[in-house]
Amino acid sequence: MSTPVASVRPPSLHPPGAPGRPSPPTPFTSQQVRTLVLTTLGTLMVAVDSTIVILALPTMAHELAAPLETVIWTILIYLLITTALTTQAGRLGDLFGRGAIYNGGFAVFTVGSGLSGFAPNAQFLIAARAVQAVGGAVMFANAAAIIAHVFPPQRRGQAYGFTVMGWSVGAILGILLGGVITTALGWRYIFFINLPIGVVAVALGLKILPRTERQKVEFDLPGFATFSASLGLLCYGAIEIASYGVTTLYLAYVLVGFALLPVFTFIELGTHRPMVDLRQLKQRLLGFSMIAGFLQSLGYLSVVFLLTMYLQGLRGLSPLNASLLLVPGYLVGALTGPFMGRYVDRVGPRALATAGIGAMCVAVLLYSTLDINSWLGWIPAISLIGGIGTGMFYPANTTAIMSQASPSTFGSVSGLRGTLSNMGTLLSFVLTLSIASASVPRYIAYEVFLGTTNLVGGIGEQFLGGIRAALYGSAAILVLAAALSWSRGQHLPPAPYPERTRSPRPGQPLAEPRVEAARIANDPPVVEREGAGRGK
Repeated sequence: MSTPVASVRPPSLHPPGAPGRPSPPTPFTSQQVRTLVLTTLGTLMVAVDSTIVILALPTMAHELAAPLETVIWTILIYLLITTALTTQAGRLGDLFGRGAIYNGGFAVFTVGSGLSGFAPNAQFLIAARAVQAVGGAVMFANAAAIIAHVFPPQRRGQAYGFTVMGWSVGAILGILLGGVITTALGWRYIFFINLPIGVVAVALGLKILPRTERQKVEFDLPGFATFSASLGLLCYGAIEIASYGVTTLYLAYVLVGFALLPVFTFIELGTHRPMVDLRQLKQRLLGFSMIAGFLQSLGYLSVVFLLTMYLQGLRGLSPLNASLLLVPGYLVGALTGPFMGRYVDRVGPRALATAGIGAMCVAVLLYSTLDINSWLGWIPAISLIGGIGTGMFYPANTTAIMSQASPSTFGSVSGLRGTLSNMGTLLSFVLTLSIASASVPRYIAYEVFLGTTNLVGGIGEQFLGGIRAALYGSAAILVLAAALSWSRGQHLPPAPYPERTRSPRPGQPLAEPRVEAARIANDPPVVEREGAGRGK
């Protein structure tokens, strides 16, 4: 065997715009296009089911003869399970092949949809939604990892832009279809609509998605158990506190969940094959990007809940009409995602991601100026600004995160990104209900969120003051997210390698791409050796 030859590549070898920059990107290959269609479709399906249920909750509660406090768990269980399982689901992709695990997740999601549609009572529906959430977590965790395998580093930004489009279009469809299908066909069909799509997608996935090589990693069972218990207790305790107030039991759930985090850290630092490589988070670009993504979810997604309560509780709009006012923002985010992703591939993610958070912060501050008599036309106009911001931030931040993952950790890093994002979404819901219940009784806060109660008179003004305070808090969180996004350092473009590679045949393992270890300008030169990244 020949002796490895070492070479030193300074991290600033190909700064943006400098001579020696790689030639303009070539079109996507047929394999890349087919993979992108399937991963975008899966993202769209998960997004549809995150919004489609909201508009159907009052009808579901009436037909199943269950209180709203019970039926709302069809949303909460979905958020809870996707938050707790996403990191582990990404790890399964590393262990058993991402294409196979992704297809399995799609199948589980489809089965859960069918069970939800046939649910005879609220408890069965909640359990079926839990099954659906397991499949959604598997798809969400492995989609970004599959893209990282199929696309070279200099093309991933545009690819992630299309997944942003899938998420935004899915959110729009969920809003539109939730009200229309429930009214025309009944609430069960909001789940049945997933069945033909899921069956076709799984059949195509088995033929189209390449089989990635299984990584030689061990399953970290102690880390898995500790992390799942910690997240589960934290999220469940926070939801119950937001729903019913602080009790000794619910507070104990939260405290035990926090106490398990240092235990999890100790376990991960002491094993050779950790579920989450915490040492990797010391990389400034990766760590700051992860935290920025969490804060963006916490700070901006809570705004959607707050606006829903403002429009339904203070302005008297139906859930469908309230949601339609937010559609322009989702639409702009869908249209700008692929374009912004292509721009990320050219200049790097730092400036674009930070500018995106800035646009979202401006939108939040503009929302805070609304009062009970404001012109409703301001809502869609302001949502356009936020939509542009999301179209800029998501592909840029995902590109930054995945650029720091090695082939053996694509799944776990993608899963951790999804976990933090889902946790931000869940906590934003908890934050919204907590603020609402500070000014009105908790059961009224639930009814306002679901669009079954309007607030008038002095209590309405008090409720509006709480919403404004929450919006200011969201803006402060986004400012912190923007600071971290900018402080992550300059992302340098990857060293070029051939764009057009031979597309693997169905069933043929997809070779792992080379991924460099350092991407930050302040890092010392990276020593590369021939054969790095290949299996031993």
